Amino acid sequence: MKDLITFETLPDWVPGRLLQASDGLGWKNVALRSYHYQGQDVTVPAMRDFLLVGYRSGVTPMQRRFDGRWTRETLGPGAVSLLTRAQQVSWNWVEPIDVTHVYLSGTLVAEVASEVLDCTVTDVALADILRTEDPVMSHAMKAISDEAQTQGLGGALYVDSVARGLIVHLLRRYAMVRMPPDRDRGGLSRAQQARILDYIDAGLSQSLDLTGMAEALSLTPCLFARQFRRSFGLPPYAFVKARRLERARHLLARTPLPIKAVAADCGFSDQAHLTRLFSAAYGVTPAVFRRQAS
Repeated sequence: MKDLITFETLPDWVPGRLLQASDGLGWKNVALRSYHYQGQDVTVPAMRDFLLVGYRSGVTPMQRRFDGRWTRETLGPGAVSLLTRAQQVSWNWVEPIDVTHVYLSGTLVAEVASEVLDCTVTDVALADILRTEDPVMSHAMKAISDEAQTQGLGGALYVDSVARGLIVHLLRRYAMVRMPPDRDRGGLSRAQQARILDYIDAGLSQSLDLTGMAEALSLTPCLFARQFRRSFGLPPYAFVKARRLERARHLLARTPLPIKAVAADCGFSDQAHLTRLFSAAYGVTPAVFRRQAS
């Protein structure tokens, strides 16, 4: 995998005139380039990214060799080719064509697959498709191409959203997914439980969200939430709330801290927030609880 080539170096193997590029637009894990190509007979080393090729103008017979097999089609506007990452491929065509390339990083594809399947995905392989006419794919590629041209507000976020929807579509129709053995389908391991409890207790005074807690265990948010609930009997947000209330009870009973300071130390937005949740949980206000505990 060390020698995988990038989309920036692809012209070293497939020379063409660059028509459009997303270079410098701040996109992450997604890139776009459009080229005008004359007829060529080329072999491209294994690429780092997944590649989708949309045919914009020109019609040509096309041959492609992938995994030792040749396929042949006539390609023109409306057609799309798919190529998985990390595979050498040969191309041969005779007529001039304009094409758009959309590159999707392996990291992003695996991340979306993990979220969709609610498990950790280690690798995704796209089927090798020389020609398909897929309106969903074509529309997504056009949206990404249009954004590279117009560079509208929130462009990177917009492209990420379109790319994720495109990847879900690819996973449904064209992909093979590999997952590691699931050693613990029931929940978090004991070591993971200890780590996440330490993480939560250390951050109670701060904002704790699902993404941050999942990242602390190197899990996707969906998988983390499911396994957390199986381990602790509560969703993460409910568990964090209960942990904050437990700390508030301890501080109210054992320290002279003002109730406002207790609220801040336990991660509540203000004293009123603490009072509302504390009263709902325990049937008394923090002030009454403190008097009763003294």
